[in-house]
Amino acid sequence: MRRITIDPITRLEGHGKIEIFLDEEGEVANAYFQVPELRGFEKFCEGRPVEELPRITPRICGVCPEAHHMASSKAVDAVFAVDPPAAAKKLRELFYCAHMIHSHIAHFYALAGPDFVMGPQADPAERNILGVVAKVGLEIGGEVIKHRAYAQQIQALIGGKATHPVCGLPGGLSKALTEEERQEIEEKAQSCVEFAQLSLQLFDDVVLKNQEYVDLILSDTYRLVTYYMGLVDENNRVNFYEGDIRVVDPEGREVAKFKPADYLDYIAEHVEPWTYLKFPYLKRIGWKGFVDGKDSGVYRVAPLARLNVADGMATPAAQEAYERMYATLGGKPVHATLANHWARLVELLYAAERLLELSRDPEITSEQVRNLPTATPTEGIGVVEAPRGTLFHHYQTDAEGMVTGVNLIVATGNNHAAICMSVKKAAQGLIHRGEVSEGLLNMVEMAFRAYDPCFACATHFLPGQMPLEVNIYDADRNLLRQLRRP
Repeated sequence: MRRITIDPITRLEGHGKIEIFLDEEGEVANAYFQVPELRGFEKFCEGRPVEELPRITPRICGVCPEAHHMASSKAVDAVFAVDPPAAAKKLRELFYCAHMIHSHIAHFYALAGPDFVMGPQADPAERNILGVVAKVGLEIGGEVIKHRAYAQQIQALIGGKATHPVCGLPGGLSKALTEEERQEIEEKAQSCVEFAQLSLQLFDDVVLKNQEYVDLILSDTYRLVTYYMGLVDENNRVNFYEGDIRVVDPEGREVAKFKPADYLDYIAEHVEPWTYLKFPYLKRIGWKGFVDGKDSGVYRVAPLARLNVADGMATPAAQEAYERMYATLGGKPVHATLANHWARLVELLYAAERLLELSRDPEITSEQVRNLPTATPTEGIGVVEAPRGTLFHHYQTDAEGMVTGVNLIVATGNNHAAICMSVKKAAQGLIHRGEVSEGLLNMVEMAFRAYDPCFACATHFLPGQMPLEVNIYDADRNLLRQLRRP
């Protein structure tokens, strides 16, 4: 049996590797997606005052600290049984829309874009953000940089810092928004709307007008039939900051809708010995292994899942883009993993439109941005839609507010089983008769890249001693010996 290792895999946050095993005929017998990183956030949060967690947990990741800050702030609200004022909720959502803009731009242009703009089998020296800029032009490249900066500046205005924000407090925010700041945000938000529309047009010109790319998106190689999960508002439309959690089956029918506080009634986690990252699944169906279909408890989150779960978008231009996507791809739900990239741009437009709406809300500059907590702290759960999917923060405390337990289920964790299955299916669809090239291996990587995974966020397991495995190979890559520390 021949073994192919992709280590490290590229264009993602964190570190991971892929192991592919070929049988005697050169066909893919199995493929494993492994997360070798070790993090300890759940453990070392214990013993801390719970109000410190919105400042500690964002250090999990430098790419999506705002997601952890907002989920943590909401969890702390719940711990103290305090509801923030309306203006604080709107400011938090405004801040969070800026984060979604910042993250979605980064993934589409820097991480995913090279595969489509340059081509999945292009020279690796050109298949990167510099190659993308060279092909689409310096003007568009400048717009990418400018609008990521706009989003960062808006986050800094509200969050105190663009990265690792500090604004969230039990019951609200640390400061109100001034009229001058509101005007600045409104101006930047309008520009972000125009940039999101430009990005969708670029996707249309580069991807949708290339039949080879469309065929690739819709191919069985990148198709996975699963359940889907995401937050929705009272009208079952996409919302990143607040709402109920909705689950639909592979036919798009609602099978569950629940409050974030009830998540443990619907989600359980499975453990495998070869990875530090757990495998969440739907409790009602159970863990059936790495298989897709209606009889499997595997579900997916992230942009495509959010759109599959929702009945539509809450802003007009994003709704038009949403309808066009589903009309082009054959209706809901879409099971094409690579369609996440299109869905991400639809969400980019929604985030920009919603940012503009909130910046024009008369209540957004209210001084009432915090309700002081008075209840004895106990337990709380906070959920937001991270750019990569549904994010859960669950805290337990003693009567003094000292943390006694933390459970974090991050977006990449929710997608872990699906990522493993997508990588295996892509490998089986692309590698035949033992013929392997760098381009084909990159196309295998495209299967996980569509999820925009963040393994810095996802791996936070601490057994007390880090298990170690050393594989020794000969010059022909034959495995000679394994050394293990349990």
